[in-house]
This record gives sequence, C-alpha cells and structure tokens, in this order.
Amino acid sequence: MEFGRLERVELRQVWPHEATAFTPWLAQPENLKLLGDKIGIDLELEAQEANVGPFRADILCKDTLTNQWVLIENQLERTDHTHLGQLLTYAAGLKAVTIVWIANRFTSEHRAALDWLNEITDSGFNFFGLEVELWRIGDGCNCFATTV
Repeated sequence: MEFGRLERVELRQVWPHEATAFTPWLAQPENLKLLGDKIGIDLELEAQEANVGPFRADILCKDTLTNQWVLIENQLERTDHTHLGQLLTYAAGLKAVTIVWIANRFTSEHRAALDWLNEITDSGFNFFGLEVELWRIGDGCNCFATTV
C-alpha cells in the first residue's frame, strides 16, 4: 500500500486573486455550508462583492435562523489593518451583526482586536477569525479551515 505525501500548498497557487478566484469558490453553497457549520450559523448567499457606497464587501449572507446579515471578508495573506478597517466599514454599511474575517494567518494583534470587539459589543454581535490552509495529499487538494 502506498501513501501520498501530505504537503502544504500556498493559497495563491490555487486562488491567484481573492475577488476573482477565492471569493467565488467560497460563495459556492457547499463551501458556505462548511463555513456555516464551523461557526454555527446556517448561511444563505445574498451577494458577492456587495456594494457599500464606493466599496465592495467580499460576501454578504443571511443567517437563515435569525434573518440577519453576515459579512464575510477574506484575504489570502496575513491579516492587516486595511482589512480590519474594511470589516468595520462594511459591517456598518451593511448592518451586519455577524462578521467573519478569513485569512491565511492572523497576527496576535488582530486576534486581540476581534476578541476585544466580542467583549465590548452585546451578545447580538459576533466577530469570527478563521485561518484557511490548503493541503495536498498526493495529487488531490483538500482545504481545512481552523478557527483562531
């Protein structure tokens, strides 16, 4: 019996661009279901690249149980201040109560910022940070997401 070698794959090898590759992949029903299962919410896609004034949020969903907005912002790199600002701007503009930030890696400062936002907002608001990793086993490619 032969076993395939497990190797980590750089996200940009599979998804060269966030808006045109990763966002459409994530917005597929089966991938939103996996994401929803991870954070405990039943997600229904409302829009990709949702307009927020002159800006565009990556993914806007509805929580099907509460009928409230869920914002998903992704980045294929390490977290940065620009995306943190985008999260807050888009959440305010879209009136989202659940905010999901997906990134390759979270800095300790950005993880602390999400923790702080969860502490200072009431229980109706939820901020999630998810790290996404890609792993290849042999010729296949499997994606695993872990919460931070």
